Amino acid sequence: MRKKVDCRDYPSEVNCTLVITGEEDEVVRAASEHAVSVHGHTDSPELRQQIRTMLKDEVPQHA
Repeated sequence: MRKKVDCRDYPSEVNCTLVITGEEDEVVRAASEHAVSVHGHTDSPELRQQIRTMLKDEVPQHA
């Protein structure tokens, strides 16, 4: 099952609207890079674990 994380679900000072979808490991990697470069977080195993808890199943647009 593909996963997604949506910055709009987690309000921030930059009012980010990014949505990342893909396989779980891809989303965690991309979301952690985004969290560091845009939101000023420090990349760490704890950050990646926190992102994993934020993932939701992607609902297919075509059914």
